[in-house]
Amino acid sequence: MKMEKLHIKMRILKIKKMKTLFIDMDGVIVDFMQSVKNHPEYEKYKNEIDALPDVFLNALPMEFAIDSVGKLLDCGKYEVYIASTAPWGNIDSLSHKRIWIERYFGERLKKRLILTHRKDFLMGDYLIDDRLKNGAGEFKGEFIHFGTDKFPDWNSVLEYLL
Repeated sequence: MKMEKLHIKMRILKIKKMKTLFIDMDGVIVDFMQSVKNHPEYEKYKNEIDALPDVFLNALPMEFAIDSVGKLLDCGKYEVYIASTAPWGNIDSLSHKRIWIERYFGERLKKRLILTHRKDFLMGDYLIDDRLKNGAGEFKGEFIHFGTDKFPDWNSVLEYLL
């Protein structure tokens, strides 16, 4: 039964000709650096910020990120996934990222979170990321380099994709 549903979904996607879009979390939809700077234990962990307890769980979204991702979900052009890297030294970060996605996007993206250190293994049309690390720079589709002159903010990304 599950395979049948998967095949039906794949046929629907082909008919709609939806593109696959991956969106990074930290620095793209999550204001990670602000969360780090405001963290009560920042001084203790300033040389190993990825190890800050609950840093991902309590992070705020980037400006316009939630509405912008919502527009991409609603436009009917993209199959949207979140593709993020979680630091190995902060085991709670994996579940905290998942909780963060559910908090801000509910059921819409809860089961669309991919945690990977090899974004070049992702198969899709677009990747929005603020860094070239973890395979993002070798992504086989089109790389949208968030925070650069071409794509400085969510308005520029939406203008390009919509």
